[in-house]
Amino acid sequence: MIENSNPFQPLFQTVENFSNCIQTHIANFVRKVDHSSPTEKPPLTFPPSSKLNAGSPATTTYLLVKKPVAPVTKEELGRATWTFLHALAAQYPERPTRQQKKDAKQLMSILSRKYPCNECADHFKEVLRANPVQAGSHAEFSQWLCHVHNVINRSLGKVAFPCERVDARWGKLECEQRACDTGNYNEPY
Repeated sequence: MIENSNPFQPLFQTVENFSNCIQTHIANFVRKVDHSSPTEKPPLTFPPSSKLNAGSPATTTYLLVKKPVAPVTKEELGRATWTFLHALAAQYPERPTRQQKKDAKQLMSILSRKYPCNECADHFKEVLRANPVQAGSHAEFSQWLCHVHNVINRSLGKVAFPCERVDARWGKLECEQRACDTGNYNEPY
């Protein structure tokens, strides 16, 4: 007997779980949206996977996050980017593989080319030329990132952060069952 279930159900469940995780983390980076506005609609989410059937409306595209009231500012984008980068550095392994080192360097290179603010991207390219990525260990990468962040902050007239306190400020994320571990290239995605 052939089971009459949706063959895409495991995929939808994975997407739903991923979406929920991303929404939770994005909520920490974006400002709270005031839902008192009559023109703003509440966000749509994926329906429970138990409700997904082949050919149902659930296979259409859904809005995953709240639409901001106004476009993101350069300052908000900067803060969110630094939060992401420092959180990434906090998770960086003490003894990274060759691939992990390459990935860290490539990420910085990509940011310097694809960052949404062209002025910021060009400035970051200059900073990277003067301060090549140091990703030989967790401590080295975290300290390098703190130093680079301070270089940029000083150019903006902001106060430098004491890099000896980087681990206290940006310590490892608290995740269940090692879900925050990065760079385990031996396991399938």
